Amino acid sequence: MAEEKETCTHDCSSCGAACSSREGGAPQSLLEPQNKLSNVKKVIGVVSGKGGVGKSLVTSMLAVEMSRRGYKTAILDADITGPSIPKVFGLHGKAEGSEDGIYPVNTTTGIEVMSINLLLDDETAPVVWRGPVIAGTVKQFWTDVVWNDVDYMFVDMPPGTGDVPLTVFQSLPLDGIVIVTSPQELVSMIVSKAANMASLMNIRVLGLVENMSYVLCPDCGKHIDVFGAGKTDAVAKDFGFDVLARIPLDSRLAALCDKGALELMENDYLTAAADKIEATLG
Repeated sequence: MAEEKETCTHDCSSCGAACSSREGGAPQSLLEPQNKLSNVKKVIGVVSGKGGVGKSLVTSMLAVEMSRRGYKTAILDADITGPSIPKVFGLHGKAEGSEDGIYPVNTTTGIEVMSINLLLDDETAPVVWRGPVIAGTVKQFWTDVVWNDVDYMFVDMPPGTGDVPLTVFQSLPLDGIVIVTSPQELVSMIVSKAANMASLMNIRVLGLVENMSYVLCPDCGKHIDVFGAGKTDAVAKDFGFDVLARIPLDSRLAALCDKGALELMENDYLTAAADKIEATLG
């Protein structure tokens, strides 16, 4: 009991321990409330165990795909120190606000976006903040932003299993996650870290998306495995996950991202992934 008093902060809202000091001895929910004017129906995290595998690309493409199906979609860019969502959609304006909260910036086709780059005076300025400040900002993107009526919100997560991913898992009402990986040997580690964290937090894994999966020969149409035969199928089988999509190294897709015109993409790479989201989450 003495040890409990010495280490207790007396702030149950930031503590997950089921100690005797907590009323009823049961852990309390750490979910943050939506902004009073928001109405977000489904929240999907796009995660990975490491960086550089294409989470932002997959997040953006899923939002575009679901928007084309007639759903109101949104992107919460939780990658505070490496935001790339505004670039992909060609967004350079500043987000505005009122006493009701901050208003997301709309893309050309009406996808709502909130990213730290939409709040900075200089979008090239580095965000040199410590973990708790970054995590607090992500919470504010949920509580202080007026998201209006959103059918599907996609959360672009930073890599790994640190402060910010933990904050998203605990603070936002995630209905599921999509794990992004690549075909290299690291795939097992990438998936394992994300899957184990999801299991610990009791979050559903909707499936895997393998990015940089292959190159399509422009002459003969043959699939060329640049990184060798992918390991994703074997890892997916081990965990009991579905492989939702394989996205190739596509120069046309890269060019659209560079131009901030991803909404003009013409491919069916994530059709099956969107089908699974619709079927599973409604």
